[in-house]
Parts: sequence; C-alpha cells; structure tokens
Amino acid sequence: MNLIKIIKNRSDIGAGTRGSDMGIDAIEIAAINRKNNFFNMHPYTDIVTHNETIYNKNKNTFAKRINFVCEQCERLREEVKNELQKGFFPLILSGDHSSALGSLSGIQMANPGKDIGVIWLDAHADIHSPYSTPSGNIHGMPLAAALAIDNKEFSKNNISKSTENNWLRMKNMGSKSPLIKPENIIYFGVRDTEKEEDQIIDSKKIKNFSVDRVRDLGLKSSIDEAIKRLISTDIIYISFDVDALDCDLLSRGTGTPVSKGFVSKEIISIIKGIKETGKLAALEVCEVNPLLDNKGNQMAESAFEIISSVLS
Repeated sequence: MNLIKIIKNRSDIGAGTRGSDMGIDAIEIAAINRKNNFFNMHPYTDIVTHNETIYNKNKNTFAKRINFVCEQCERLREEVKNELQKGFFPLILSGDHSSALGSLSGIQMANPGKDIGVIWLDAHADIHSPYSTPSGNIHGMPLAAALAIDNKEFSKNNISKSTENNWLRMKNMGSKSPLIKPENIIYFGVRDTEKEEDQIIDSKKIKNFSVDRVRDLGLKSSIDEAIKRLISTDIIYISFDVDALDCDLLSRGTGTPVSKGFVSKEIISIIKGIKETGKLAALEVCEVNPLLDNKGNQMAESAFEIISSVLS
C-alpha cells in the first residue's frame, strides 16, 4: 500500500442532525487516549467546509443545502484526485456521507478509463434522489448521483429548477456519468431502506450482504463472494458509515443508528479482505457523531480501532 494521506473533511451539511463535523476530532481523541501515534505518523490536509450554512433559512425541503453540498464534493474531489496522482493512499475522514460523491469522483478522475468497485458498509442504501427522498437530506443520495439515477418513476416531490440544476451538477461530478456501474456496488449491512430505494436495488441487481446473510454464509465466504463479484474492476473504494455497526451493542454515536448491525471485528475482516486483493484505492470513514454518543466516546473509539487495525 502507498503512503497514507489523511484527508479531514469536517462537513456535516448533508445530514439531518448536527454533530458529525466533530467526529474527526473525536477519532483523534480516541487515538490520543490509546497513546497511539497514528495521527502524527501520517501527513494530513483539512478541507474547507460550509458548515455555517446550516444556520441559513432553508426553503429547499427536497435537497437541503444542495448547492453547498455540491461545492463540498467538488473540493473533496480535487483533494482526493490530487493525492492519488501524487501516489498517496487517501484515508478520508468525513462528517456526513454526502461527501462520498466527492471521494468517488476524485478516484474516478485520477483513474480515467478504470472500472471502480464500491464496497458500501452502511445501514442505509443512500440511493435516493431529490425526486424520491422522504427527508431531503443529501447524505441519503450519493450513490444515486454516482449512478446518475433520478428514480422519477417513484417521484413524489416537485423540485425547483435550481435543485434540478444542482442535482445535474452532482450527477456530473466526475469526468464521466455515471461514475460507476450498479453491478460494481456491493452493500454490506444495509437494513433500513424505503420502497423507492428497494426498487432501484432490485432492478439494478445491486448485491446486499445483510448482517444475517453474512453470519449464515460465513464472513470469509461472504468476502470471497464480494471479491468475485468485483473481479472485473480495476480498483476498489470502501465507504464505511459507522451506522453499519450495531447501535445497541456498541453505541448510538451516529446520526441515524440502526439495530442489529455488525460488530467491529466483522468490519475489520471485511476491509482487510478487500485490502488483500491489492485493489484498494481509498478508504472513507464517516458519520461519527460524538454529541449523540450514549457511551462516552465509544463510537469514535470503535472507528479508530477499525482504522488502526486495517491500516497498521
């Protein structure tokens, strides 16, 4: 693996709950408390954010702050692209998950012509669009943008022209659209979806290794099957939303906790299994919210345990 470059992206404007902007600092505190020098060992960069826009009066209920999310994704895209072109391995620490579109487009632009595989460790599918979203929170939309999917057949929202233009901007975040193929997406742990998302997952035949399926099939067999499904890809990006973890067993320190998730050791095994293919191009960790943690700083501590275990 190439030298690690830590990219700190403290944006949380794509979420419905404030606080994930503090997740990066919480992870660093977890490292300090473990007397682990990880964050002093690797170079880092900070991405400028638009977090102050959370106080703006928001009239767009179907894609909240989409213009600022676009700008944030573009900033992150350029940073990820540049670090990859310099030969670094980006470890992207993000606030909310909307920024994953920036990470993915940066990977694509640094690797034109290559097929990208995506491992999405998450309780949620994140494949809504402004037309179908029940919440308007853009952290539920990055994969739809990456796939250039509007899902208008399930449309229930009348969006404005400016939202439509910014959504088009999101769908064209990379140098090609769509950024990825649906068959090159593998979900692990998705268990909280709406019917609008289910129909995309079913129609596009996107594979989801549910927690129950992984435990029935066995962790190694599940990882091997995922790798086999991505055999034709050139590189792989892993996006890890900490709500993939079991909030009841571990912590509720994330904006949208869901019960019956993975434990940390399972996430470590999945990431290590993908890393062993030699195709891993970048790892993103997001949605740690210390303001919501009911067990001190447990979620950040678990996130750091996973990071340090897979990138040691």
